[in-house]
Amino acid sequence: MVADYALVVAVAVGTVLGSYVFRHIESGKFYVNEERAIFEVITFQKPSAGAVIAAIGLGCIMSILFFMEGNISASIVNNPSNKLQKGPAYHYDMVITGLINAVLSVLGLPFVHGSLPHSPLHVRALADIEEHVESGNLSEKIVYVRETRLPTLIAHVLIGVCVLLVPYPLNMIPIPVLYGLFLYLAVTSLGDFQLWERLVLIFTEQSLYPPIHYVRKVPQKIIHLFTFLQIVQLLVLCLISFAGSAYLKMLFPFAIIVLMPIRQRVLPAIISERHLHWLDGEH
Repeated sequence: MVADYALVVAVAVGTVLGSYVFRHIESGKFYVNEERAIFEVITFQKPSAGAVIAAIGLGCIMSILFFMEGNISASIVNNPSNKLQKGPAYHYDMVITGLINAVLSVLGLPFVHGSLPHSPLHVRALADIEEHVESGNLSEKIVYVRETRLPTLIAHVLIGVCVLLVPYPLNMIPIPVLYGLFLYLAVTSLGDFQLWERLVLIFTEQSLYPPIHYVRKVPQKIIHLFTFLQIVQLLVLCLISFAGSAYLKMLFPFAIIVLMPIRQRVLPAIISERHLHWLDGEH
């Protein structure tokens, strides 16, 4: 029971330590402009033709990013290994997201979109998981998932309530505490990604490989080649995402789109479709 609230407890303890025990150490805090209203309707103006064209271009870029990220999140959630019974709602989710963002745009508030790793973590939190030991390797298997949107709805209602906690006590939370929280979430979720799983295989003796489906069907050198190609693509995305130029960062959605023809045209010319099916197919 305590483990379910470990992150909340960690933030609370870190806040107390940062605000009182280490208060003499300068750390980042939330900046809140208290003179500005929390909710303020945007003042509409008549933009120039160039501004309209620029807005259309930026809107298309953001739409592409939202579309890709939403579908990637939905694909991971609806993976057959999660054993979901209700059908997917790809189009329904997109329509709801668009309507909500239209209202948020008028109020000048941040957009919402399907994101990682929140969606897969939500499924895992509602799942009954069994642990199995096979050939000395521990694996987890989802048995049943309580398919409901209620926990997510409650969580976002509470997020909305946090507006009432601005500026106090939210600005008492040191920024490094949140960085540590996000780092912990990132590290603990690595085990759920096949890329990390295959990356570990590079440094593992072949006789100690876990009984994974693609290990039994794909030669070792093909597995490592596929991992290498994915790492190269990941590094390119990271270079664009963390670039110092804002204009270069706007190319990120297009870089995501380019990954599709790379998978459909380039990779089959390097690795056979039969092996690709076992490496990145749904099993």
